[in-house]
Amino acid sequence: MVKQRAFFINSVIFIFVLQWMVFPLSGFAQTRDITITIHLRGVYESKISLLGMSASKTYKPIVEVPGIKDGGSTKIVVPKANLPGEFVLRFDYKENESSTPYPSEKSIFVYEQALELWVSPKYCNNGDSTWFQKGELENATFIQFSKENGKQKEKLGLLQNFLMNYDDTESAFYQQGVKEYEQRRQNFNQWLKTRTQQDKKLFVSNMYGFQFVPEISLKGSETDRIRSLINHYFDGMDFKDPLLIKTSNINKWMDNYVNLYGQLSTTTALRDSLFPAAGRNAIEKAKNGDPLIYGWMVDYFYRGYESNGIDAGMKVLEPYLNDPKCLTSKRQEIERRLKGMETLVIGSKAPDISMKDPDGNPFELYKTETPCKYILLLFWSAGCSHCVETVDMLYPWQHQAEVQQKIKVVAVSLDETESEVKLWEQKILKLDGWKHLHAKEGVRSKEASDFYVLATPVMVLLDAKTKEIVASPNTVEELKKVIK
Repeated sequence: MVKQRAFFINSVIFIFVLQWMVFPLSGFAQTRDITITIHLRGVYESKISLLGMSASKTYKPIVEVPGIKDGGSTKIVVPKANLPGEFVLRFDYKENESSTPYPSEKSIFVYEQALELWVSPKYCNNGDSTWFQKGELENATFIQFSKENGKQKEKLGLLQNFLMNYDDTESAFYQQGVKEYEQRRQNFNQWLKTRTQQDKKLFVSNMYGFQFVPEISLKGSETDRIRSLINHYFDGMDFKDPLLIKTSNINKWMDNYVNLYGQLSTTTALRDSLFPAAGRNAIEKAKNGDPLIYGWMVDYFYRGYESNGIDAGMKVLEPYLNDPKCLTSKRQEIERRLKGMETLVIGSKAPDISMKDPDGNPFELYKTETPCKYILLLFWSAGCSHCVETVDMLYPWQHQAEVQQKIKVVAVSLDETESEVKLWEQKILKLDGWKHLHAKEGVRSKEASDFYVLATPVMVLLDAKTKEIVASPNTVEELKKVIK
């Protein structure tokens, strides 16, 4: 499936540092499988599935056991390669024999301890109806930690809300509030450190650091507060802990960090300078930690820069590719993107495209003649929601009479799976007037490789006569600015 573009978060800054709750992904391999014994009650029957977090941050089935009756039990074996980690137990249950199955889900943590769970699927997240065996550690500890963490952060949040909305920041009353807040913040972080040490033998302790409350300037403008958070964002994080990358919310935590820079970005030009700075600062912090964390951080910013077309950000990543301590999984993709940036520059000749259209007719880019001034190459996938949004904006605009005379659109599908191709075949029926082509091998095709396409959508605007590259707009709005 063609990878969709993802975007950095652009939400409004507030007290989000007090609101994070972090749950882990499947972790490092251990020496043995772990068994979960499940006792079902309260429903006629249920299919029970164990879902594990995939590399793409979505849950996928590991084990499925159908037809467990009320009062029955089953054993599920969690493969050692998936441990430690967070999983979802999914119950597709029937209340009676003729009922349509209804789903419910319960998140659980599994590490070194075998689990026994008594569960009523209808109330699977109610402690009075669903519980683990006496002496269970990971899940019980996390519940206890979450309750205490919430209570303490609630108090911090009340104080911070008050201080950020108080009108007389020079008053003695306000100064006393600042002093009280800072004392409580430090006490909370110390409690967090103590709890982490106390629970260090448990997998869930690897997640406590995400709850750290960084220092924030409670004086000055909102910009001052944002810069203060940026400067102290990583203060409580131990980048020497490789299990950090096995937590499902590390992406959200990093999105919040990048979002701080986004709040400072009032223009596209400023964005394109601040986001590379965000990457450089974060990677330099992670560089002194575990090589897996170091590599993960490079991968994270690669995805963001690739998705948003920030070439300056790609340049930031280049020096880290030659560092043997950087265990990035995106080395080839980054090198390919950097090569593309050097090759497909404005004024350079575009690679030729030679393939057949859906009707079997040959198409060659360099033999294509049109009265239009431009040819727009659009690499896209009907199975990509952002691509569809782009197409739905591009098509009606391009079909305006004055625009249609200027641009000929050649849309190259990178759909690979059978379901994606069917979506593409349906979609192009409503995209009359465009030249449609399908590269069967998707992002691995020669066409995608020649244009260094790693994620869709990608637009390349050409001079129709010379086939020279005029622009590589990231959005339809950017394209409109070129076509005047």
